[in-house]
Amino acid sequence: MKRRDFIKQTSASAALVSLGNVGLTSCIQTEKQKKITVLHTNDVHSHIDPFGPEDGKNPNKGGVARRASLIDAIRLENPNTLLLDAGDIFQGTPYFNYYGGELEFKLMSKLKYDAATIGNHDFDNGIDGLYAQLPHAQFDFLSANYDFSNTVMDGHVKPYKVYEKGGIRIGVFGLGVHLEGLVSKKLYKETVYLDPLEISKDMSSILKEEEKCDLIICLSHVGYDYDGNPDFVSDLIIAKNSKDIDLIIGGHTHTFLPEPTVVTNSVGNKVLVNQVGCYGINLGRIDFYLDNNKNKMAKGTSLTV
Repeated sequence: MKRRDFIKQTSASAALVSLGNVGLTSCIQTEKQKKITVLHTNDVHSHIDPFGPEDGKNPNKGGVARRASLIDAIRLENPNTLLLDAGDIFQGTPYFNYYGGELEFKLMSKLKYDAATIGNHDFDNGIDGLYAQLPHAQFDFLSANYDFSNTVMDGHVKPYKVYEKGGIRIGVFGLGVHLEGLVSKKLYKETVYLDPLEISKDMSSILKEEEKCDLIICLSHVGYDYDGNPDFVSDLIIAKNSKDIDLIIGGHTHTFLPEPTVVTNSVGNKVLVNQVGCYGINLGRIDFYLDNNKNKMAKGTSLTV
C-alpha cells in the first residue's frame, strides 16, 4: 500500500466515541493520554495471495504480503498495537488442501499475531488436523465457550489472555459459534459448546474485577446479526447484554462494516462491534485513547489491503 493511501484511509476513521459515562475532552492525543491500537482480521479462509487484476469483485486486493506491510506501518506509528483474528483461518484455497493449515499458521506467526479464536471451518480437517498444526502457531488460541476437556486440544486453548501495552491491561477472550449443524460431529468430536451469552458475562466480569483490565475485548466467531432472531446469539445481542466489554471483534457472517457499529450496553455505556468482511481484503483498526483516570474513547475504520 502506498503511504499516501494509508494516510488518507487512516484519516477517514469514524468520529471518536466515548465508551463510558465520562469521556476524554479532546480527540488529540496528549502526553497524558495512552493510545492503544487494535488491528484485526476475520474469515481469511486460506487466502494467501492477492486477488488478481482480472477478478470481478476484488481486483488487486488482499494478500498476506500487503497486509504485512500495512501492519508494519501501523506498528511503527504506535508500538502499543495488538493484532487479532476472529476465526475461520482455514479452508478456501488449494493452500489449505495441500498444506492442511501449516502455511496459514506460519504466516500469521511471521506477522506476529497476538491471538486468534477458533471458527467452524478450522475443524475442516477434524480436531486432530487442527491439533497437528499447533506447533506452527506462535500465537494464542482463545475460546471460552468451547470445552475441549475430553479432546486433544485440552490445555492448548485458553479462555482468555491479558496483554499489557504501554501500562494498559487489555483482556481478550474468545467465543465460537454453535458447531452442531455446521460441522460434522466426527470432526469436532467431544468438543462441548457452552452458551456464548452467559460465558461472555462471566469472562468480562473476571477480566474486569479479578484481572483489573482497563480494556476488554471479545474475539468472536459467533456472527454479527441474524435479522434480530432471538434464537441465534449474535455479536449485537452480546454487546447489548454486556456490562464491561469495550469492543467485540466479529467473524463468521462475513459482514463488512466500514466503521464499527456502536451499541448501548446494559448499563448505558457504549460498545463497539466490528467485522471486516472476509478473505483478508480488509484490515480492521480501532484506536483507543485512555486518560490518567482510564476514561476511554475510541475510533475505528476498515483499511483496504
